[in-house]
Amino acid sequence: MSPVRPSSSNADQASRLLDGLRILDFTHYVAGPMCTKLLADYGADVIKIERPGSGEPARLMPPFAGDVPHPEKSGLFLHLNTNKRSLALNLKDPAGQRIVKALASKADAVVESFAPGTLERMGLGFDALRAANPRIVLTSISNFGQTGPYRDWRASEIVAYAMGGAMYATGDPDREPVKLGGSVVQAQAGEAAALATITALFGTHPTSEANHLDISIMETQAASQDRRATMLISYQFTGRVNDRKRRAGSVGGGVKPTADGYFNLTAQAHWFPEVVKMMGHPELADDPRFNSDAARLRPEAPDEIEPYVLPWFLSRTMREAWQEAQRNKLLSGPIYTPKDIVEDPYFKERGYWERIRHPVAGDFEYPGPPFRVHGAPRAPRRPAPTLGQHTQEILCGELGMSAPQLGQLRASGVIS
Repeated sequence: MSPVRPSSSNADQASRLLDGLRILDFTHYVAGPMCTKLLADYGADVIKIERPGSGEPARLMPPFAGDVPHPEKSGLFLHLNTNKRSLALNLKDPAGQRIVKALASKADAVVESFAPGTLERMGLGFDALRAANPRIVLTSISNFGQTGPYRDWRASEIVAYAMGGAMYATGDPDREPVKLGGSVVQAQAGEAAALATITALFGTHPTSEANHLDISIMETQAASQDRRATMLISYQFTGRVNDRKRRAGSVGGGVKPTADGYFNLTAQAHWFPEVVKMMGHPELADDPRFNSDAARLRPEAPDEIEPYVLPWFLSRTMREAWQEAQRNKLLSGPIYTPKDIVEDPYFKERGYWERIRHPVAGDFEYPGPPFRVHGAPRAPRRPAPTLGQHTQEILCGELGMSAPQLGQLRASGVIS
């Protein structure tokens, strides 16, 4: 591995597990940047290669700081690109391709999320990178992988969510399947790609040969633990396809409104008597309308129990309801808005949120890394780079180019 990062204090080094790794980042949107974000936040030197002039497409995706569209104010880009360096480079120009090969010769891994075959057409495929660096690891992230009948097909978050099997299990049982919010598919694929990259670099039996890792977003979803794995196992062993049925025990619990938001309370099976006792109606546990799973599954049951339980929820805030449920050892939790998450004392006490100042977007609190090293201080994160912010630093400081050479590259549109 090449120790390429600038030196840091011993305290910083203790929490930067990947110090000494250099990663070339040819990714965009969510899955690829999530992969390289994890590597960068734990100390790897990630050089993000962006298109001169416009940069990575996520720079133009909302929400924007202050609700003002600007390539340096995209919340998505700012979140997924902390601790990276930006090199604005035209990959279609032969001079730009030569620069990539020079950087690859000093790198440990390359992560890309182009459509399959794109790197090869630019003369930067696995064989070209391996010629530049016989030990390079190339991680390719694509919708359906680098081979197979769907290789060249386009996809989106909802397509992968649906084809991965999770969507069939979400939604009202009387309606069509629906997708849950967010970009969970892309984020999970990026996390899988980060794990694959680190495994290739630090595996039990490391090889001196180059490796090409093929990450199919579709395959990361097909057996995901988010409902897919259990549904697949159920089908393989019983031949039965799970549908969107209401579960026993939703009566008395489930998602309910409170004085300041929504609250989720588990009331199924043996918890039901404890739930109605907490609410001041212990007699409901013996009421023939609710004294069994079968009774509580009746279509009329939810409406029949609402006059008893709804006033209990509405007379309490989310936190008050949660505290009472905790005292009664009932599985429960508030349904947080983003504002609630930021203000929750649990996250504040653990120092999860980190304030980062960006030179254009301003100051914001960012989520912390997914795990921490016990006893090691967390090194402060740098903000996402402005477009081409580190072009001169990388080309002159690390590839040895002169100022006139840099000027020629800029004049010819190879860099910006």
